[in-house]
Amino acid sequence: MPNLAPVPASLRNAAHDLLACLRFFSRLPLPASPFDQNPHAAPDLSRLARMVPIAGAVIAAIGALALWLGHALGLPPLVCATLAISVLVLVAGALHEDGLADVADGFGGGKTRERKLEIMRDSRIGVYGAAALALSLVLRIAALSALLEHSLAAAAAGLILAAAASRAFGLLPLALLPPARADGLGASAGPLEASSALAAGMTALIVAGVLGLSALGLGRAILALALALAAAIAMTMVARRQIGGQTGDVIGATQQFAEIACLCGLLIGRSAA
Repeated sequence: MPNLAPVPASLRNAAHDLLACLRFFSRLPLPASPFDQNPHAAPDLSRLARMVPIAGAVIAAIGALALWLGHALGLPPLVCATLAISVLVLVAGALHEDGLADVADGFGGGKTRERKLEIMRDSRIGVYGAAALALSLVLRIAALSALLEHSLAAAAAGLILAAAASRAFGLLPLALLPPARADGLGASAGPLEASSALAAGMTALIVAGVLGLSALGLGRAILALALALAAAIAMTMVARRQIGGQTGDVIGATQQFAEIACLCGLLIGRSAA
């Protein structure tokens, strides 16, 4: 039997980083990499940033499978879209939705910076958080349903693009803002080097290019990517004004805003097509 060629170090490192991202961003039962010293430690996002969009695409592919299954069974587009988004929320453990709800409650209900941070740390969901969650789910489901009415390929590709882009741009608060508190995910994961944030953005751009050329249309995919970036920047600036920095919840909320903007951006001009 011929000897198998050794796996290149670059490919091995990429696979290791992808597994690390998937373990952090999802609830998938993935084994620890043999190169992990401590698989349960906070991720080094400066090192992993380039693989974050790929992890988002992998997670979204599971949602796209649910979308395809519902479509194959002849279910209405709205039901298919609801199934797909539900699968994404379950696979990701509602990680980003939790951040969105906490940010909405804190920014909406707190009078001072300290009070906003205190509310954000409270595990209970208030009226602002409940409203934000409902609106986020409705907007994503409605946008995905509208894409599915156009074509299954466009909806599946749009779901994957939105997941990849939003997770890449969700890292922006780590690169642009200091931690708002001394502990928590925002403090342990940041600051993110500018080169790492750029690497994540470039990976998202590659994903947009591939999906744009294959299913979405290149111009539409790039527009959606730009809108996702604009939404992430806007949320980052809001966090700067509200609490003077970033937290893990801010990262989650930024991802949600970017995902919604990306999915809605894919619908611009769609009815006239």
